[in-house]
Amino acid sequence: MQWYVVASLLTLLTSSQGILTTLSQSNGGYKYDYATIPFLAEIFKNFFQDMTVKLVAYGLQLLVSSIFLWRELKKSPPPRMTTEWKSVRLYPIPSIIYLIHNNVQFATLTYVDTSTYQIMGNLKIVTTAILFWLFLKRKLSNLQWMAIVLLAIGTTTSQVKGCGEASCDSLFSSPIQGYMLGVLSACLSALAGVYTEFLMKKNNDTLYWQNVQLYTFGAIFNMGRLLLDDFRGGFENGPWWERLFSGYTITTWLVVLNLGSTGLLVSWLMKYADNIVKVYSTSMAMLLTMVLSVFLFTFRPTLQLLLGIIICIMSLHMYFAPPSTLVELPVTVSAPDKTDT
Repeated sequence: MQWYVVASLLTLLTSSQGILTTLSQSNGGYKYDYATIPFLAEIFKNFFQDMTVKLVAYGLQLLVSSIFLWRELKKSPPPRMTTEWKSVRLYPIPSIIYLIHNNVQFATLTYVDTSTYQIMGNLKIVTTAILFWLFLKRKLSNLQWMAIVLLAIGTTTSQVKGCGEASCDSLFSSPIQGYMLGVLSACLSALAGVYTEFLMKKNNDTLYWQNVQLYTFGAIFNMGRLLLDDFRGGFENGPWWERLFSGYTITTWLVVLNLGSTGLLVSWLMKYADNIVKVYSTSMAMLLTMVLSVFLFTFRPTLQLLLGIIICIMSLHMYFAPPSTLVELPVTVSAPDKTDT
């Protein structure tokens, strides 16, 4: 499957996450424990990791997934699976980075408001490109660097509210700790993505086996986080496994399946494309979510949103289009042959 097809699917699924999450609310809140959603997503990704290449429909049973993996192992030659501990021990690292990142996000929100936090989150577009260049040694042209900066500007523009709707001074009135934590959060998010791409491409292991390792450790860390939250709350609502499915509706299950499927698409892009494709997919998803919210909810479109969409589309074209379509190269005229005179 071509990378741009997977990127388009990722954009659509990521866009629908916010919409499905909003639809799963009841009276402005959630009937279920929203902290269980990432854990369930990891479980579904673990169950369906055999289905990555075919991107099959959601909700297949564990038995079907196991049979598919068994068929892959029966092929000749069998898929490559590195089982040495020195390789497996690298796979918990993305989960550890994301765990630290989540705590940094929480700390950042204690210093800045949500609007400032959303705008600062666009820094990860630039930090991803920088780490992509530094650690993976991937060269980017000047036009591509300009496109990445434009993408960050476009997404930021679309999120900025008019001064009549909110105080414009709030963006610059937060303490220095908030901005430092925001930069750290952007760096951690980029580091997790770049490191995951490094893992996926460091050997010729089958993507299915790599997903098993990534998502197994992801599920373990999510369970640990849920248990820690229970300890902090003194088990007031009981252990997390007793309320795991409490209050779940069809929309809630769609949220879970959406998150799981999105993770599978991201792992495919990390294996066969790169982090920049993922960054563009998720950024375009944010804009698509805003556009869809205009029709589905009471979201009012703004001039900033329109300008942001235009800038992001220009950035997308600049990054992926052949240079010859962006710059008119001078036509070289061959000198006349002196022998003809």
